[in-house]
Amino acid sequence: MTSVLRVRAWVLTGLLCFALALAATCRAAESSDIQGELVRAQLLAEQDAVSPGAKVTLGLHLHHAPHWHTYWAMPGDAGLPTRLRWELEPGYSAGPIRWPVPTRLEVGELANYGYEGDVLLPVSLQVPEGARIGSTARIGAHADWLVCSDVCIPGGADLTLALPVRAADQVHPSAAAGAFAQALREVPVPTALQDARAVVEGTQLRLEFSAAKAVPRSLEFFSLEPDRIVTAAKQILSVHAKRVRLQLQAQTPAQTDFTALRGVLVADGGPSRGGWAAQIDVALASPLAAESPRPPSVAAEPAGMPGRAASGSGESQAPALFSSPIALFVALAGAFVGGVILNLMPCVFPVLSLKLIGLVKHRDEPPAALRAHGVAFALGVVLSFLALAALLLALRAGGAQIGWGFQLQSPLFIAFLIGLFFLIGLNLLGAFAFTFGAGLANSRAAQSFDGEGPRGSFATGVLAAVVASPCTAPFMGAALGFALTQSAAIALSVFALLGLGMATPYLLLTLVPAWLERLPRAGPWMERLRQAMAYPMFLTCVWLFWVLGQQRDVDAVAWVLIALVGWGLFAWSVGLVQRGARAFRWVAGAAALAAALTMVPLARSGSHEGASPPQALDAVGEDWAAWSPQQQRAALAQGVPVFVDFTAAWCITCQANKRLVLHDAQVQEAFRRHGVVLMRADWTRRDEAIARELERFARSGVPLYVLYDRKGAPHLLPEILSKSIVLQELAGI
Repeated sequence: MTSVLRVRAWVLTGLLCFALALAATCRAAESSDIQGELVRAQLLAEQDAVSPGAKVTLGLHLHHAPHWHTYWAMPGDAGLPTRLRWELEPGYSAGPIRWPVPTRLEVGELANYGYEGDVLLPVSLQVPEGARIGSTARIGAHADWLVCSDVCIPGGADLTLALPVRAADQVHPSAAAGAFAQALREVPVPTALQDARAVVEGTQLRLEFSAAKAVPRSLEFFSLEPDRIVTAAKQILSVHAKRVRLQLQAQTPAQTDFTALRGVLVADGGPSRGGWAAQIDVALASPLAAESPRPPSVAAEPAGMPGRAASGSGESQAPALFSSPIALFVALAGAFVGGVILNLMPCVFPVLSLKLIGLVKHRDEPPAALRAHGVAFALGVVLSFLALAALLLALRAGGAQIGWGFQLQSPLFIAFLIGLFFLIGLNLLGAFAFTFGAGLANSRAAQSFDGEGPRGSFATGVLAAVVASPCTAPFMGAALGFALTQSAAIALSVFALLGLGMATPYLLLTLVPAWLERLPRAGPWMERLRQAMAYPMFLTCVWLFWVLGQQRDVDAVAWVLIALVGWGLFAWSVGLVQRGARAFRWVAGAAALAAALTMVPLARSGSHEGASPPQALDAVGEDWAAWSPQQQRAALAQGVPVFVDFTAAWCITCQANKRLVLHDAQVQEAFRRHGVVLMRADWTRRDEAIARELERFARSGVPLYVLYDRKGAPHLLPEILSKSIVLQELAGI
């Protein structure tokens, strides 16, 4: 009887599983059908044929179901623009979408730019001169869109079009020519408005120009750049003696690169309703970025006071920076103290420990020789920090959004560091004698560059600075942020103090030899310690492999592992050469070349246009969301507190804070109890939005922790977190 019941149970379970699978299949098919009903896509041409060397206008025609919409080139507070990926025959080329005037679509306190009903998105197609008359031009395109109403559904379609190739006098308008004429009328034309100017007045942005003809009865501005204006805010038109004024609400605080108002002006409903549309680019007479907002750690001012965030904007307020002697002194002192503390960072300690071993070995040398070691090391550190700072300032002057530690956003640079630390570890284990130019170890040049002399100390200083730069010690973040907002001379002074602070402990040991007497005497223990120090180097390689995996993928890790096999063969061969087996020079050279070439694929970018942004690292279930300005604004608009963790895989301090504090059960419970929305801004790979957000707080590196209270006022937490600090801040919101 029991066996019969068991069989029945298995049968019923199987039938239930089959029913669930069938239901899931039906729901998937139903979803596909619904998506097809929401948007119908078609590829059209303005003419019935193409001719050699001419241009023809193609168009993506979208028909939306009632109350559903897709998005414009700049979607507004949310959404994604429609994209086209072309599949063309050789010689054919397609231009960008020429976007017709959109409609502003309000959703609660947010607003989007998009299209409802029917829309035709024109694109110009260039036909090659060699197109053969009598043949057929086969055109393919893959369209991707996001269609939204109360919910959003991504969609797409593979579209094709075949057009005959004829002589120019045999080409005629197609049946869709009228729709193309209407769509092209709606495409705004770049226009220089008469006597145009854009002026900042607190949180308001005023656009003025002189009406060349009829004064518009209505006027609407669509921004072509994100985070410039509050999309959902009311736009107020006023006219005085043919001087047109449009009042907009600016996002606060403004982006630092906000120097011009770029977008589309639509007057009197646009060309289809007797009005006009113009694409404009008007320089700001008083950029918002020039204002000095209040420090984020102070209490919020009463409504209407200068410096307060606009209601519902959700944007942070940057700390006020003043070019006063006191501020400069504080920045220099913070840089020096932060540099001293860098010596305690895990990423730096293995390198410095090698020099301490060297000091013990050389402490019986004359004081002048010891001082030479200290000065050489200090010069290596300071000059390296100055060089990195100069490069950072130069790139920023060219418009790049990068911050301190930017070199570890390059997979190729990480691969270089892995190889370098791996070779250092093999050197410490005695596989070969490491000097600069190891492949020419017997040459006069290599012999004159003694790895244990002052030149070796200088090289170690350079290596320590390169490894230390991603770390942001306490006091250091604010000092670096201050430096990057000042003149080049002040910025370089701050970076020089940072390097001097890092070099000071080592320099003092060489200037005061008596302190070295407290260290153990030289002996066999030094060789054992030297070999033991190889393992922190290998652990550093493990950490860098993890960083590389976060930036790229397992294939990149595999390529670098293969390269390490080559570097291992190189080190073994060099060791044999140094012991007299000179025939292995060719093996060493070939192994080094093969290892270097293996790393070449990492030189290509780890991401491409249109790729999804990197997800937050080590997210705890669904508690942490990937940060974006739009998500942050949406959360703050609901009056809930928000905590943003600006982090990176290559930042040791970030990872320590994450595991010891942010993921602590007591802290997580406090976040849930106070209803805090948790967001993580992952800067492992270069992300200009995160770089701009860091810049708003006068920071150039991570970690950065910002807690927004229920009024949207930001509060900065220190770089080194503790449970008590976080819990105390949460209690105050």
